Amino acid sequence: MTDPTLPEAIQSILENYSEPESIFTALLPVVGEVLQCDRCFLYLRNPQTKFGKVAYCWRRSLEISDITDSDWKLEPASLPEEDPLFAAALRTHPSIYVEDVETANPEVVNKEFERKNFGHRALIHAHLCQDDQLWGILQPAVFGQKRVWSAFDHAVVTQLESKLTPLAIAYIKAASVKK
Repeated sequence: MTDPTLPEAIQSILENYSEPESIFTALLPVVGEVLQCDRCFLYLRNPQTKFGKVAYCWRRSLEISDITDSDWKLEPASLPEEDPLFAAALRTHPSIYVEDVETANPEVVNKEFERKNFGHRALIHAHLCQDDQLWGILQPAVFGQKRVWSAFDHAVVTQLESKLTPLAIAYIKAASVKK
């Protein structure tokens, strides 16, 4: 079934691939292009064990750091205190659109944390949640300049949240079985 708010390139991937791994691999570069971002990554986590990893990362240029994790890691207990964006995601709040890390409200964004760990200037912190649990974060980002996120960007990300959440859950449950 075609979704009118999703660009054809994204819809095509969701219709033509079935496994979460193949969908995520094919989808991140397309999302990066559609949203005109410099990097787009997908952080996946098991809400029961609090183990997570950046499983997929697309970069427009090799100049931008690849933050893909090869192993699942326990989330630091201090992470919600250090990163207000992550704390909001854990509370399953709506996704957050940051136009400028440098001038954002410090209650929403820890500028130093973002600089140290990610280096981006603008980002979307898209929360993949189900049943009051955080399963993942899709994070398209722009480097070097601020970015006003358009109504189109919001519509695409909102649709992706609902499409990617069940795939994230399936991926995490399959990965848990393998351990």
